[in-house]
Amino acid sequence: MEATVLIGTFKAAERFLYPSPDLCLDTILSQSAAQNQTLKSKLEVLQCHFTWDLDEGPSKLFRVRDKLVDVGTEEGNRWLGHIYNLRGYIQYKLGFTEDAQSFFTKAAEAFCNIREADEGPWLVVNYGNLAWLHHLLEDQGKSQDYLSKVDALMQKYPSPPQHELHAETYAEKAWTLMNFSRDKQLLAVDYFEKAIGMQSEMVEWNSSYVLLLRNDFKYDHKELEDEILEKMKIAKEQDPEDLYLAVHYLEHCAKKGERIDKDEIRELGRRVLRNPVSSYSGMNALIWVYREYVSVDEAVALAEEAVVKHPDERYLKKCAALLYKWIVTFKASRATQITIERAIRLQEELISLYPDSSLVKKMDLANMYANKYQGQAKAEQMYQELLRMDLEPADKQMLYHKYSYYLHILLQDIDRSIKYNMKAAEIPHCSFYRDSSIRVLEEIKGKGNNRMCGEIKEFLKSLPHL
Repeated sequence: MEATVLIGTFKAAERFLYPSPDLCLDTILSQSAAQNQTLKSKLEVLQCHFTWDLDEGPSKLFRVRDKLVDVGTEEGNRWLGHIYNLRGYIQYKLGFTEDAQSFFTKAAEAFCNIREADEGPWLVVNYGNLAWLHHLLEDQGKSQDYLSKVDALMQKYPSPPQHELHAETYAEKAWTLMNFSRDKQLLAVDYFEKAIGMQSEMVEWNSSYVLLLRNDFKYDHKELEDEILEKMKIAKEQDPEDLYLAVHYLEHCAKKGERIDKDEIRELGRRVLRNPVSSYSGMNALIWVYREYVSVDEAVALAEEAVVKHPDERYLKKCAALLYKWIVTFKASRATQITIERAIRLQEELISLYPDSSLVKKMDLANMYANKYQGQAKAEQMYQELLRMDLEPADKQMLYHKYSYYLHILLQDIDRSIKYNMKAAEIPHCSFYRDSSIRVLEEIKGKGNNRMCGEIKEFLKSLPHL
């Protein structure tokens, strides 16, 4: 009897000390799920690229990535940390996780070199990115480590009471939206204004802010336009080494009707050619200023000189290709067969140099072949190949719109052009191309002299408003 009681006591103790494996597993899983949920909720309130609503398809991501590559990584670029942060996010979204981690690491190093300090509020976004990256790679320990680093930075460098974020975070968010998303430009302007209001000495913030105002807004009132020009002038004086800003200021003055000294433009051209190659150098805008206010021949000479001086720099070939495309498209009287051949060769090079973002370049190439003697068959073949591709809706819409333009302007095939404008308009994606196709259809319907006017009227009536 005593032995039985003793055995029962031992079994009860054993169950207490060594519960069943199933019970242990359930408890562990439950605790793990709760911890992960807590971690996820903390990650979701971070300010970083993973929480800034930058979700786009691969096509857009490749285009932004190529744009950032063309900026270059020259030392002294004050946006280098921001560039690496955005490239890291894009590489993760494209499935290149090792590259993503490498770029985030480079971003931290660039920030510390530029700011000449080992830590500071400029690392909040970077650490947030790393916390998210390790979470998504299922390394929750490292994710928690970076969350702790974010908390420590925010406690040491709090934002002012009247602002939700620190100036450094506002500036990086503004720059990211400015470069990534055209539909968030107003928000980017607001963030830049808040950042500059807190740290007005950051001249690169002010330079990017005024360029954003100049590039992305059209002004109905001369008074407001004058205000923006004055802001650009002040920013240029504060940041004299920013040739990109200097070129755009000159361009803006010229567009307003101010007399521009051709020798001043040429001197700016020499300065841009001396500087390291970058899309931030202002070369593309400078070529535009040359062609409009100096001469088309000097614009061509400048573009060709840049290509000869830096034969391996794809961005300069892109600038030259854009100039030749403009000549072929809008200056038909100057577009000799030699010019068209040069335009075609440059465009073909670009397609090989930008393999992941070459859709528009392929359409441009098709249009150039349409301008070439006996080249329309080749142009139509290229468009048919593009039309058979499996594209994202936004790219398909753009292709339909551009093909409708090709049919209308270059082939004078109005009926087929109308059909492809309809195809572009019916894709439920809000864009310039959809708006433009709808506008074309409305103009044809308004004139009332096309046999498809009735069909267009019914089509437009059935279109949903986006």
